[in-house]
Amino acid sequence: MDLTSSTATATEVAKVVATTLGIEDRPLDATTPLFGSLPELDSMAVVELVAALEDHFGITIDEEDVTEDVFETVGSLAGLVDGKRA
Repeated sequence: MDLTSSTATATEVAKVVATTLGIEDRPLDATTPLFGSLPELDSMAVVELVAALEDHFGITIDEEDVTEDVFETVGSLAGLVDGKRA
């Protein structure tokens, strides 16, 4: 799976991540590490984040898409979103 994304998508994904996790006060960009780096992003938050991304972007994220690689950074997560929108 290609995990590259557009800057616009990464910016939107960063906003969804910040809102979902309640960390709007922190700057997030495509290089921001996610799972394992943000204490707010636990397994339950992953489920909430997937649902928020699906709602925001009008996509469906399959269970097999939820991997450590996808949740490595905001950019890799945005790459998934771009791939689902294509």
